[in-house]
Amino acid sequence: MKLLIHGGFFSESSQSTETKIAKQQAMERIITLAHEYLRTHSAKETVVYAVKLLEDDALFNAGIGSQIQRDGVIRMSASLMDGKSKKFSGVINIQEVKNPIDVANLLQNVDDRVLGGDGANAFAYAHGTTKFSTEIPQRRKEYEEKVVSNGVGTVGCVALDDYGNLAAATSTGGKGFEIPGRISDSATVAGNYANDDCAVSCTGVGEDIVSAAVAAKIVTRVTDGMTLKNAFQKSFNELAEFDGFAGAIGIDKSGNMFWQESHPKIVFAAYDGTNLTIFD
Repeated sequence: MKLLIHGGFFSESSQSTETKIAKQQAMERIITLAHEYLRTHSAKETVVYAVKLLEDDALFNAGIGSQIQRDGVIRMSASLMDGKSKKFSGVINIQEVKNPIDVANLLQNVDDRVLGGDGANAFAYAHGTTKFSTEIPQRRKEYEEKVVSNGVGTVGCVALDDYGNLAAATSTGGKGFEIPGRISDSATVAGNYANDDCAVSCTGVGEDIVSAAVAAKIVTRVTDGMTLKNAFQKSFNELAEFDGFAGAIGIDKSGNMFWQESHPKIVFAAYDGTNLTIFD
């Protein structure tokens, strides 16, 4: 049983030491809880659980504390991919729900598995999700001052369970001040992908991740026989050709874990039940 989580990027130049320590502590708390959960749950269930914990922490830009778009509205996106069933599901630009990843999970059970905007909201409310404002005062202040918080980014999790099943989940509150309707990587296979061989979740600039198809490329390359490390490095070399900004976490069916960033530094934690690694 192994898993990794990420919480976007941390910028030494624009964020305080106190914020860094708080994020390190949050990473340790969440991955410890998630690994314990993985003992009695599947990889798919665990990545949803871990991402919900990240969505519920205002340190990260997903769920609680999501960024505000140019028109003053918060719109969130999230996706889930079960490597066992090969089902991808997601919500794009959903509003007023506490945990977008829960709605993505609900969509695993229907035919139309990726919904956006009003359709995503209608589906969520029809299936028991209650309205909930994820706005916090800090985000409103940033919006009013036309300041986009730097280095918060997307959250995600990849997991391998005791049965050899892999899964990936990713959630984001956007980049802040984007044009309403903008779609990033988080609810696409470029940012979140898994199969029987590998699972990957990305964070960074969504447009760059989509342009490089980062998650899908890494997983495909591992499936085709490349090592996880080499698949990451080749994919990030391609990203570097246009100075793409991204970070990713991944795990393969053998339990190998890897993470990489194109620019420092990705906020992440990795845990195999014995060894715990947290970004520094």
